[in-house]
Amino acid sequence: MTTNSSLPVNGSAGTLTVPTSYIILDAFSYTTFAVTFVLGMLGNGLVIWVAGFRMKRTVTTLCYLNLAFADFSFTATLPFLAIRQAWGGAWPLGWFLCKFIFTIVDINLFGSVFLIALIALDRCICVRHPVWAQNHRTVSLAKKVIVVVWICALLLTLQVIIRVTTVTVAPGKVACAFDFSPWTTDPQERLKVAVAIQTVRGILRFVIGFSLPMSTVAICYGLIANKMYKQGLLQSSRPLRVLSFVVIAFLLCWCPFQVVALMATINIREVLTGMREDLKIAAIATSSLAYFNSCLNPMLYVFMGRDFRERLIHSLPASLERALTEDSGQTSDLPANSATPSAEVQIQAT
Repeated sequence: MTTNSSLPVNGSAGTLTVPTSYIILDAFSYTTFAVTFVLGMLGNGLVIWVAGFRMKRTVTTLCYLNLAFADFSFTATLPFLAIRQAWGGAWPLGWFLCKFIFTIVDINLFGSVFLIALIALDRCICVRHPVWAQNHRTVSLAKKVIVVVWICALLLTLQVIIRVTTVTVAPGKVACAFDFSPWTTDPQERLKVAVAIQTVRGILRFVIGFSLPMSTVAICYGLIANKMYKQGLLQSSRPLRVLSFVVIAFLLCWCPFQVVALMATINIREVLTGMREDLKIAAIATSSLAYFNSCLNPMLYVFMGRDFRERLIHSLPASLERALTEDSGQTSDLPANSATPSAEVQIQAT
């Protein structure tokens, strides 16, 4: 769900005034855009450089490299989203950027949550089935799975690729939105089509794009915790700590937005007809927090862990390398021929 920003005004004595609360909300939103853009581009760019060019290619670094790429690509769209908000929901940048920007937004939002679930599943396999992981968990297999993840994200974005375009919503005002005119030109029929399609889209985004991946993460965490608790190693795995911080940050940033998006889906007719301005305002506030998540992961990689002060003394690339280092014994494309390490050794590796 994307948001249209249009601040309510009050008329008094021939003048227009904007409530202070909305000015504060707008200022908060633009500040978040700016901070997220700067930190996200620099931080995720650094992760891409370190994981992609400085470190040995492993399953772990490959997953986090793709996650950083998703966050980097999404962060790069923020100036365009800020322009859209500043123009009150209008889109002054033309047809191509309309379709391109919102395709990038959707595919990377789906891709990032799918990758987080994949990383959690990978950690679970390493802990619960270390022998299988030692012999079959290869970089080539990881590449194939990640390609499938991106294909799934692309398929869920097809609706945006096909139907999002520039639409004239008022004289002299063009918006970047879904165009349902090919089905009918009657306003009432178009509203019915819009309600039906947007409802299906909202449900798919909430269930497939949030609930299922996060449920996968929760199940994986339960299985991991059970195994590590039995072996007394609950606090010893660095990759698990990294993933824990990433997941917690994702949930804190995205849960409010997902709840608002679900409420908007339930009341989609009122939202489309402008009767639920409260949901639009809530979407502006919560989307800013959700977007901020795209710049958090690099900072978590550097500062998480007990010895972050010591790491801060070293270069940032060295800190990132340490945070993203593979703790599994098998990192190559070939099955392990040597004796398989014990499950305890693999879990406890630091």
